[in-house]
Amino acid sequence: MDILVAEDESAIREVEIAYLNKAGYNAIETVNGHQAVDVFRQHNISLAVIDINMPLMDGLEVCRCIREMSTIPIIIVTAKNGDDDELRGFDAGADDYVKKPFNPNVLVARVQSLLRRRGHSPIVSGDLVIDPMTMTVRKDGTTVLLTTTQFNILLALASQPGVVLNRKQLIDTVYSDPVGHDIYDRTIDAHIKSIRRAIEDDSPGSHYIQTVIGSGYRFEIQSS
Repeated sequence: MDILVAEDESAIREVEIAYLNKAGYNAIETVNGHQAVDVFRQHNISLAVIDINMPLMDGLEVCRCIREMSTIPIIIVTAKNGDDDELRGFDAGADDYVKKPFNPNVLVARVQSLLRRRGHSPIVSGDLVIDPMTMTVRKDGTTVLLTTTQFNILLALASQPGVVLNRKQLIDTVYSDPVGHDIYDRTIDAHIKSIRRAIEDDSPGSHYIQTVIGSGYRFEIQSS
């Protein structure tokens, strides 16, 4: 997943790049506003981290240019202590902001949060990784084979950990036209059984999908 990093201060840019790459993203660095817009046009960027004070074109203008082309999440970075930069950033189309100096782990957490809300960030639970972008599931590093319907059911549950979804909610979420198909509760139950068979075993911490009798199912996040 490509992340655009637009920052003219080399020390800060190098830290951003290092932490984002370590988190599993492909961070693409740019050093001025013009280059940032050019790179955005040339790559499939999923999120942008943009410093406000950059040469040639400031970050707010870069933000506006990106907003004319895309709805990707944008985080602005500012060195100022007042609220004006944040407000101007939101007016330009930014989704979030961080202030310098900042903890790079906080930046990564903001990136993950925004991408998760967009349904792009992988969901990690113990040794299970669910990747919405590639529609793949890995358990302990090994790819798990699921049908598209099974994947979508798992993703619907895992996207709302701890929340009970009844069978009708799962049907409405997973099937594009549930009214036009004969879909029954037992169909969902059968899919859940197959998903469990694929991702769970008898070891502690492997029981991801919980049955709530009389209500439905919920997904429990397991510790790594």
